[in-house]
Amino acid sequence: MAQSRTDFGAWMQARQQDVEAVLQAVLPAAGVSPSRLHEAMRYAVLGGGKRVRPLLAYAAGEAAGADAAHVSRVAAAVELVHAYSLVHDDLPCMDDDVLRRGRPTCHVAYDEATALLVGDALQSLAFHVLSEQSLCACPADQVEMVALLARAIGSRGMAGGQAIDLASTGQELSLPELENMHIHKTGELIRASVLLGARCGDGEASRLGALDRFAKCAGLAFQVVDDVLDAESNSETLGKTAGKDARQCKATYVSLMGVARAREFAAELREQALQALLSYGLEAVRLRELIDFIVLRKH
Repeated sequence: MAQSRTDFGAWMQARQQDVEAVLQAVLPAAGVSPSRLHEAMRYAVLGGGKRVRPLLAYAAGEAAGADAAHVSRVAAAVELVHAYSLVHDDLPCMDDDVLRRGRPTCHVAYDEATALLVGDALQSLAFHVLSEQSLCACPADQVEMVALLARAIGSRGMAGGQAIDLASTGQELSLPELENMHIHKTGELIRASVLLGARCGDGEASRLGALDRFAKCAGLAFQVVDDVLDAESNSETLGKTAGKDARQCKATYVSLMGVARAREFAAELREQALQALLSYGLEAVRLRELIDFIVLRKH
């Protein structure tokens, strides 16, 4: 077990470095006009975060026998989208937060207008990265990859989930309503990360179905654990403002279930994610290790 964890740690660090190198390359240099916007884009993306979504893309790509260089483009695209979503999520008109990844949020470090443009530009860059080079054998499949990401982050996905979140602040939600919100707000991009990584490989329909089931469980587990950490941890450990959900009277898995039951639910989702991978062998070992990482993480 100890050896496996060491191997996973080394793999994770290597993949984080891989996607960081691609992000460094695709982001415009800070000195290129408009320099303040490009500087702020790099500030929002580089040098921080767990890179969970890129890691999931890499792991799914390995399970599908994909070219690692192709998956790196996918990994960069989903991380650019994630970074854009965090920049917009922190704005005063959204969650109004001042701390992200252990440092001032983008609109605090720069200004609100610049942060708004940063998010817009990062989203555009993500689609450029995803479509600029051939990433799979069939061009039609790559068009579907672009469409998949678009669906995942639009009004039926991440943006829609955020809209539900804003509308629900201060209101009581049932567990199914909370789950629906987070399936869209958090889960859809995690699901897209897995499916896009896999589509760089064999893309077999039955295998994609298993990975989709895994990704849905992983996405929900990620949010449940996030809610537990927000309730139990501190801002220094999290790198973002802790306890904010309770102060804003937002429904969470902790507020509906309590901490102990929320932890049990995360463990149940982990088991369901692992069950989804039963048709896979060693090629899916990183996905199995990642669901452990997601559920057992401390920040």
